[in-house]
Amino acid sequence: MKKETYGMLIDVISVIAGNLIIALGVNLFILPSDILSGGVAGIAVALQPVFHLPATLVINGLTIALFIVGAIVLGKQFAMKTILSTIVYPLFITVTHEMFANVFITNNALLASIYGGVCIGVGIGLVYRVGASTGGMDIPPLVINKYTGIPLPTLVMCIDGATVLLGASTYGIEAAMIGLVSVWICGQIIDKVMTIGSHEAKNIMIISDKYEELMQEIYTNINRGATILHAEGGYTRKQKPVIMTVVMKKQFPVLDRIIAHVDPEAFVIVNDVNEVQGEGFTYMQGL
Repeated sequence: MKKETYGMLIDVISVIAGNLIIALGVNLFILPSDILSGGVAGIAVALQPVFHLPATLVINGLTIALFIVGAIVLGKQFAMKTILSTIVYPLFITVTHEMFANVFITNNALLASIYGGVCIGVGIGLVYRVGASTGGMDIPPLVINKYTGIPLPTLVMCIDGATVLLGASTYGIEAAMIGLVSVWICGQIIDKVMTIGSHEAKNIMIISDKYEELMQEIYTNINRGATILHAEGGYTRKQKPVIMTVVMKKQFPVLDRIIAHVDPEAFVIVNDVNEVQGEGFTYMQGL
């Protein structure tokens, strides 16, 4: 099998699996407990007491309608990335709703909110990992962003928040609070799924007069390289060498002890790094 064909097959499987997991989360947790989550499922729950329409009908109708709007406003490229989700998600919602119509996992709304958020987050994360879209309520933020330039994360948060507030008018404040738990957990899980397989690390900047000794300790005890950056003190105007090194998270405590031992007065800046590629991270074994 050609590499491109294999990659496309993996993408398709990820999108299908992601939408199936979302549908299971919706039908096993969100709809049975009327959780005011974000997305089209949250809107379906919020509107049900007003229009008394089946939630699956609202979800499927909104998914298809929003896809048409997105295809018109956002263009062909968006449509190509979204059409598979638009086809399989309504199908999975309908099928799993029938399959699990008599299944009720929990009476605890908070538990349903948590696990519903986890399922939806995993599903969306799988779709996003391959550069595709789940459609649905992904589309309004993209449309608004196109015409206003407002950052997408801000728009997504506002629209999900508005969905929960819409439900608050029909279900009450407590239900909205529980729904926000689902929205927050979903966002956290999406981030985790999208970074699975990446090399989380720490980027450390060290300013010390004992930089030569520190670098030697880093080479010897941690088996990491380092880069010397040439900086200038803003007040003194003196040249200051800055050690920059990247270590795996589990190696950071060792480096911290080394710095404290060699130069307790060193100025240290530590940043989290979500992914590192290259020799020593991508290609080394046993890390």
